[in-house]
Amino acid sequence: MSNVVENYDIVVVGAGHAGCEAALACARLGFETICFTVSVESIALMPCNPNIGGSSKGHLVRELDALGGEMGKNIDKTYIQSKMLNKSKGPAVHSLRAQADKSAYTLNMRRVMENTDHLTIRQAEVSEIIVNEGKITGVKTFSGATYNAKAVVLCTGTYLNARCVYGDVANYTGPNGLSAANHLTDSLIKNGVEMYRFKTGTPARVDKRSIDFSKMEEQFGDEEVVPFSFTTKKEDLQREQVSCWLTYTNEETHKIIKANLDRSPLYSGDIKGTGPRYCPSIEDKVVRFSDKPKHQVFVEPEGLYTNEMYLGGMSSSLPEDVQYAMYRTVPGLENVKIVRNAYAIEYDCINPVQLKSSLEFKNIKGLFSGGQFNGSSGYEEAAVQGLVAGINAAMYIKGEEPLVLDRSEAYIGVLIDDLVTKENFEPYRMMTSRAEYRLILRQDNADLRLTKYGHKVGLISDERYEAVLDKERQISKEVERLENTPIGANQKVQALLEACNSTPLKTGTTLAELIKRPELSYEMLKEIDANREELAEDVIEQVNINLKYDGYISRQLKQVEHFKKLEQKIIPEDIDYDKVGNLRAEALQKLKKFRPRSIGQASRISGVSPADISVLLVYLSIK
Repeated sequence: MSNVVENYDIVVVGAGHAGCEAALACARLGFETICFTVSVESIALMPCNPNIGGSSKGHLVRELDALGGEMGKNIDKTYIQSKMLNKSKGPAVHSLRAQADKSAYTLNMRRVMENTDHLTIRQAEVSEIIVNEGKITGVKTFSGATYNAKAVVLCTGTYLNARCVYGDVANYTGPNGLSAANHLTDSLIKNGVEMYRFKTGTPARVDKRSIDFSKMEEQFGDEEVVPFSFTTKKEDLQREQVSCWLTYTNEETHKIIKANLDRSPLYSGDIKGTGPRYCPSIEDKVVRFSDKPKHQVFVEPEGLYTNEMYLGGMSSSLPEDVQYAMYRTVPGLENVKIVRNAYAIEYDCINPVQLKSSLEFKNIKGLFSGGQFNGSSGYEEAAVQGLVAGINAAMYIKGEEPLVLDRSEAYIGVLIDDLVTKENFEPYRMMTSRAEYRLILRQDNADLRLTKYGHKVGLISDERYEAVLDKERQISKEVERLENTPIGANQKVQALLEACNSTPLKTGTTLAELIKRPELSYEMLKEIDANREELAEDVIEQVNINLKYDGYISRQLKQVEHFKKLEQKIIPEDIDYDKVGNLRAEALQKLKKFRPRSIGQASRISGVSPADISVLLVYLSIK
């Protein structure tokens, strides 16, 4: 066994999307950080679809960028198609999604990691956490080397005791055939960590040359691409994009799947792990939605310099011969050749209710965790947790208050709060419907909401923060001007309104009131707005949204005010719930298990009623 002993401030275990963000945050904050990976080739790997963003996930990436993370910058450099989703709906659900060049994304993130001061990358398997008197002091690798540290961040993704399965074929590897991490789980259990067994899956990758695209619908990117990162200049993003394609399964596809369900490890009982409800395999879809004659199949390129195409919507763990049979019933895939089989992957992760809102373990000081290891799914969910865990590992060493975003401040706050207060028996996926305050948590204003926090912890420069403050001032000034600029019912105004199919004025009004009309906008009123100054596009966007949705936003801000009052009632960490008295048995059990940080968080725990909250409030007021 190795006698190597090294000392670091922070150890990060794993270099997927969570591990990269955690390691970069720690190193950029000046802490000597070592990041372990089972393979250097797997840094920021995209073992499933090589895309970033999508509904609600685009919000997460922009929030991560506002806090000083790297994912947004990386996808801006490596995207091959970009599209704003839900454009026909309101701005609260607009979400950016970009297809990445898979290898370029990985290589670019690896380059950033390798050239970041204070960051060391090490290919080795961490097999043990070292805990002394309830406090983390380092890790050991499988070779026996010891790495002492003041804090540790676990971001193991889908690698812990991983098993890839299709049909009766089982490979004890991580995704893409990479080595699994087979020893850390035992050490975690020994230290009192409760583990879950989850599963996820991926579809086949197929050879582009064997596809007949004439039978599919071509899907184009947006003509004008919007950046993920607030630091990326829009003009630097406009480049030639590649097409994606849409086709559909049919009754014949479904017939083949149904006839072979007994050969699927999902249905035979061979796979014990729980899969994500909102990203089901094609077998699940055919069984659960048996009334649907067809399902969408998105055929998407894996990169510019490969012929591999990803069959989105058809993830599976069916045997190889069944995969060929079902894929070849799909229009355009009649002669398809598989490059990599579809498979399901089972892996170990934790029950996240063991974590504080800072993503530190409640029972092990200095041990943090992020990503799929926390029972979530998705690259974006992983990345934001990694960033928060990394920041808070640094704050822990500094002896400063952790960064905790609440549900009214960020989708990140919703995600983490859901993980630590709700019992999730399947991989958690972020959705816009989970955010109560989504009208004010839009992706377009993530910088205005969160840059102050990135600056406070030290990941955002003074210059970048000052630019956001200036943007804020410009928005306020322009909204105020528009609210105080009267407009009469003169001929020029009436002609403009008529041209825009808007009701003529009977009396005078203000420019702000006109902008609130659904058919009008800030830009459309330019010719009747004599005192208008030139403003940046992003400032105009905020002015337009703030005025158009003024009533709804004001209502939501009042709801947030009430929510904040409950969030600010902090529950002491050492509270003895047995002494509270008059709590119902279920509430007592749940409060002892979750140990919420505030009254607001306690009120969101299933099994804790409003009456229990009242009892708790009375007890805290007496204390």
